[in-house]
Amino acid sequence: MNPAAPDHPSTEEDSAAALFRLRDFRFYISGRFLGTLAMMIQSVAVGWQVYDMTESAMALGMVGLAQFLPMVLITLPAGDVADRVDRRLIVAVAAALEAAAAGWLIVLSLLGTNEVIWFYAALALFGTGRAIMAPASRSFVPLIVSSRQMPRAIAVSSSSFQISVIAGPALGGFLYLFGPVAAYGTAFTGFLIVAVAFLAMKVRPAPLPEGPAVSAIHRLTAGISFMRRSPIVFGAISLDLFAVLLGGATALLPIFARDILAVGPQGLGIMRAMPAAGAIVVSLLLIWRPIRARTGHVMFACVAVFGIATIAFGLSRDFGLTLMALALMGASDMISVNIRSTLVPLATPQPMLGRVSAVEMLFIGASNELGEFRAGVSAALFGTVPAVLIGGIGTLGVVGLWMWLFPALRTVDKFEDVKPKQSG
Repeated sequence: MNPAAPDHPSTEEDSAAALFRLRDFRFYISGRFLGTLAMMIQSVAVGWQVYDMTESAMALGMVGLAQFLPMVLITLPAGDVADRVDRRLIVAVAAALEAAAAGWLIVLSLLGTNEVIWFYAALALFGTGRAIMAPASRSFVPLIVSSRQMPRAIAVSSSSFQISVIAGPALGGFLYLFGPVAAYGTAFTGFLIVAVAFLAMKVRPAPLPEGPAVSAIHRLTAGISFMRRSPIVFGAISLDLFAVLLGGATALLPIFARDILAVGPQGLGIMRAMPAAGAIVVSLLLIWRPIRARTGHVMFACVAVFGIATIAFGLSRDFGLTLMALALMGASDMISVNIRSTLVPLATPQPMLGRVSAVEMLFIGASNELGEFRAGVSAALFGTVPAVLIGGIGTLGVVGLWMWLFPALRTVDKFEDVKPKQSG
């Protein structure tokens, strides 16, 4: 996009077709699709392989923890780097690390090792790549499109993401029938293509942050400080953190697939794909008709639906009903993610977007990877089904509490009304 493009484009410019006329947006969507596809293929393979080796819910929880720990150490420094270094290069290096992790998993599978600690080490390397990549990749869209195009661009990006999340687990389950090497080899190739796609972009440079006299510690903590001063940003990100931390049950799907529903690795792939199936339907609707009013109320309502669907999933013993509950979880989550992903960049000054994106990614990593660890520990202590039910009920409690704690988020009406000065 031309840096001088108007902030409020015409109706024609505010269309999905106009977005795909942007060269960098096409490369961004392609890279996001292939990277997520590769990650999901690898995730299904690792989950099944680790559980097959250990038959332990705790071991599945450790899969998430191994990926999350590098994020704690690396994400904030990576956000500072994303505001100061060419983001295309950052993504390319990170994708190469992810490819190296996939290669490590290939070697472990070829050697036939049953020592799960080496799988955790490979996943830690993968988590390192994700931590480096996330702040840079997540802050590309505001550099490519105008603020008026943002909601639709986020919906298109989310659709691409969700299509890969649908196809990835199903493809991963299919590839695993030929052995884990087939799945990891496909993921390895996908990560390398991501590096090439981002290097091919010609995105305009981001605004520079504070001058060189600002200390590294100040730069690292600036994203956290800004977020704490912004009730919209802090409320939106922390709502997602605690809702998914409590309500997420992805780590337990192998147990449901093998021990509760008895549907095997192919059934696991379908189950992993169903949240994305619900999400893609909603994201396509959001491309056609983006949310324009009562944004805060819609966000809270959808998180509540996510909690209710989680409870339904935990109680179900029918495969069809389970798939419906998982699809509803994905659909409701997609709306809240779309709103959050639009609100945060609009409420954040461009010079800090990389660092705020780093904090957001740290929260998301906590809600996903640490949430998987929480689910594994809860299942080991209380049983698989009670762990899911406790999470769903907890999500509903978070919705009520956050509506009271963050009235500024609850009362957001139109995206166009959200400006960085509101949070400063």
